Amino acid sequence: MEIRNIAIIAHVDHGKTTLVDRILQTTKVFRENQETGELIMDSNDLERERGITIFSKNAAVTYNDIKINVIDTPGHSDFGGEVERVLKMADGVILLVDAFEGPMPQTRFVLQKALQLKLKPIVVINKVDKPNCRPDEVHDAVFELFFNLDATEEQLDFPTFYGSGKNGWFNDSLTPTEDILPLMDGIIKYVPKPVVTEGTLQLQITSLDYSSFLGRIAIGKVTRGSIKENQQIALVQTDGSIKKSRVKELYVFEGMGKRRVAEVVSGDLCAVVGLEDFNIGDTIADAENPEALPVISVDEPTMSMTFSINNSPFFGKDGKFVTSRHLRDRLMKETEKNLALRVEDTDSADSFLVYGRGILHLGVLVETMRREGYELTVGNPQVLVKTIDGKKHEPYENLVVDVPSEFSGKVIDLVTQRKGEMQVMESKGEMQHLEFEIPSRGLIGLRSQMLTNTAGEAVMAHRFIEYKPWKGPIPGRNNGVLISKFQGTTTAYSIDKLQDRGSFFIDPGEEVYAGQIIAEHIKPGDLNVNAVEAKKLTNHRASGSDDSVRITPKLQFTLEECMEYIQQDECIEVTPKTIRMRKTVLNEEDRKKVARSMQSEAIG
Repeated sequence: MEIRNIAIIAHVDHGKTTLVDRILQTTKVFRENQETGELIMDSNDLERERGITIFSKNAAVTYNDIKINVIDTPGHSDFGGEVERVLKMADGVILLVDAFEGPMPQTRFVLQKALQLKLKPIVVINKVDKPNCRPDEVHDAVFELFFNLDATEEQLDFPTFYGSGKNGWFNDSLTPTEDILPLMDGIIKYVPKPVVTEGTLQLQITSLDYSSFLGRIAIGKVTRGSIKENQQIALVQTDGSIKKSRVKELYVFEGMGKRRVAEVVSGDLCAVVGLEDFNIGDTIADAENPEALPVISVDEPTMSMTFSINNSPFFGKDGKFVTSRHLRDRLMKETEKNLALRVEDTDSADSFLVYGRGILHLGVLVETMRREGYELTVGNPQVLVKTIDGKKHEPYENLVVDVPSEFSGKVIDLVTQRKGEMQVMESKGEMQHLEFEIPSRGLIGLRSQMLTNTAGEAVMAHRFIEYKPWKGPIPGRNNGVLISKFQGTTTAYSIDKLQDRGSFFIDPGEEVYAGQIIAEHIKPGDLNVNAVEAKKLTNHRASGSDDSVRITPKLQFTLEECMEYIQQDECIEVTPKTIRMRKTVLNEEDRKKVARSMQSEAIG
């Protein structure tokens, strides 16, 4: 059977997963009467809630007796490590672009990787049913992007399809059709067959799967020779060492699942069961004559956070896994499959430094651990600083903001305060398209401020460019916080009295402890307050004033918003049921001592 291997790449929200749904439905992967729902490939709860793809996934469909392996990739730059390696399994890419937004920073990042790997591109301009879309301008912008990324003559001659994944049609012109068959024919016509090379076995492990019955499963593309069940193989590791092993079971992808087979030949993707201690990037090779494939290189992390055990007074109330050994084992397990993540020990046995690609990358890890029953404390995110030629350098990002024209002044003001420099300003209909170069530090906490100042209208995206010289101090949060003085249950009486001091993160009746951050102060500087004081009862009634307690609902922060909100001396307590912000040093007197010693150090 002929094979085509294709990866789908696009910016967040341009419709990759919906396109995969349409391909699965067109090729009758599901029975006519089977309930499938939408976004079939986003199987993880976190992915469904956030509406983003986090883990790349494989599906295989058969069309006109040709097997098409489809790889759905994440669209967010924080998961670029995931995309880079799965592209190794593909021979062609579908670049999906929104007919209004056009190519975005993430499109550029992934497309560059695909062109370097000499993959054949097919451009699909999606959402042409949207009002004020501009498919022809977008097509020209995509061509320009290919040209800027040094595409070859052959790659520049890309086929283009137009359509709407939501309405279920794609065609090589703007005329709507009944279905997506023109695109399916295009995949078979334009994507080359995998290059089949004779010789001994070579298969690079590009992703992992895990099954509670079979253990860790290696996934990759057979680039040379063939692989059989019970075959003796050599596992060539990234450091050059070779381990002998045996293939217990072999699977190929079929529909949304896998089918067990006896042999997989060159060009197909497969899942191998039975290997011990393998890592992503290792090569499965011939037992007698092992030859390794080039090691996969993944972009370096740009941010770090301290993960430590939960040491608050409410320690152990919610979580199953609370010790430093649990925390360490879980983080080490994560580094096996999450290539862009690094974990280092610190001076303290209870804390670990975790390096990642950005706030979302680290936030998803914390959220996943929390749902698995872990309790932990995370510090505020720090960018990684390098010393180059004796000078301090920091990571810089390219920031793109699309915003209605009336808010563009506010956006420029916000970004320049954070040491961003404007590079491009152009109109897209009623929207203003702005591009900046900004230190990665400047992005921490920017999204929430930007949405507040633009009435939620701004659409922002960013990608890492390179390390450049340090830009100097960047102003942090303007306001201080209100900190609880005592442990206890908050009362409506005391919150009502404190409401004019700030906006609260808690409701009456919640348990708090000394040192917990319970509100944002309306002024700079922190304030210690008593939120657990009950009303003194007397046998005199104050006429008319007893029932006048009016409490504003609390501000709800997501985990990422908390990570962007906290300052140097603060951290977040994360448990399966709650997320609380707190001071790292809980005792008020101890905090004052620390502040005094830091002041004297600064003067000295």
